[in-house]
Amino acid sequence: MTLETKEALENLTRSFEIFKSANDERLAEIESKGQADALTDEKLERLNKEMDRLQAKAKAIHAASARPNLSAKQDMDTVQMEQKRQFFDGFIRKGQHQELDRKALSTAVNADGGFSVPVELDNQIEKRLRDLSPVRADANVVAIGSSKYKKLVNVGGITSGWISETGARVETVTPTLQEIMPPLGEIYANPAATQAMLDDANFNVENWLSEDLAEEFSFQENDAFVNGTGINKPKGFLQYVVSAAADATRTFGEIQALNTGVAGNWAIANPSDILVDIIHAMKSGYRSGAKFYMNTSLLSEIRKFKDIDGNYLWRPGLENGAPSTLLGYPVVEVAEMPVKAALSLSLAFANMKRAYTVTDRTGTRMLRDPYSNKPYVHFYTTKRVGGAVTNDQAIKLLKFAL
Repeated sequence: MTLETKEALENLTRSFEIFKSANDERLAEIESKGQADALTDEKLERLNKEMDRLQAKAKAIHAASARPNLSAKQDMDTVQMEQKRQFFDGFIRKGQHQELDRKALSTAVNADGGFSVPVELDNQIEKRLRDLSPVRADANVVAIGSSKYKKLVNVGGITSGWISETGARVETVTPTLQEIMPPLGEIYANPAATQAMLDDANFNVENWLSEDLAEEFSFQENDAFVNGTGINKPKGFLQYVVSAAADATRTFGEIQALNTGVAGNWAIANPSDILVDIIHAMKSGYRSGAKFYMNTSLLSEIRKFKDIDGNYLWRPGLENGAPSTLLGYPVVEVAEMPVKAALSLSLAFANMKRAYTVTDRTGTRMLRDPYSNKPYVHFYTTKRVGGAVTNDQAIKLLKFAL
């Protein structure tokens, strides 16, 4: 563990202890006065934001230390280094199409001038997407080579039974299969730089382009994985029909949602009980890889919850790279999850690896455009991405409703 990581974790531990003390003070004020003092609430909110910052810092430090060395000298052979140089110096900076086609591309060139991004840049974009898009990082990601991807789901298994040595072997039930085809859409980004910037040898065009594209892609992707309509984009897991029915009786494709019992709020008595219920509504085989997904405003409320023994349900991630946990399960902050409101689906408990599938149409494509908006050079970059829930039993939703 580095000194920087150790310091970040120590600060997080210290902040959590102060937070617990402030929240205990708030609860004592409510018990004695009927409401908490405004200054106590304000202090608690500041501490919440500070813990968010410290948790993010600790995570970033760990991610940086675990990130593979992308140095060209160590990770690429001579041919790859030359291809990379040709791509950035030839195509990106100067627009030299013929050199790129001959030396840098891994797939064919479109007739309209579109070019496939080489493996080096494509890997960088993918790494940044995993850092920035929490759903993608946890989901089942499949690279596809065509515009359609189908997944078969067994919704009724083979039956069996005991029999004597000479007993008649009757036919058993055949499994029932359902087909799921995640909707596919095209995600794009169109960053621009002046030609003067590109001509400047000190301008790190590689970092600028990969980071700018990653931010654009991540923002669009994560919103689609959560809230996407399925029309020209992935279908988000909050866009499915929800049902109160358990797995055994629910219609295929519907997602179980547990109600808090109060429209737009937690249950008045024992609000945390519903969190225990949502965990045990999921089959035990899926729980080992499950996590809680919510936005930061809801997390700030849950941080104040205690069990009957007075222990806090939320715990900060104090090990190197460990996430914060709620009732022992990792917590993932997803900005696109809705804020708490009447009928909102603001919390998900999911084994996302089993529940949601992301499909990547192989290859990121780029069109260099120095003509449309002089003196800027645009890099119109596209990638086809799909997504859908492929196992409705591996995800549960919390609904703030009666």
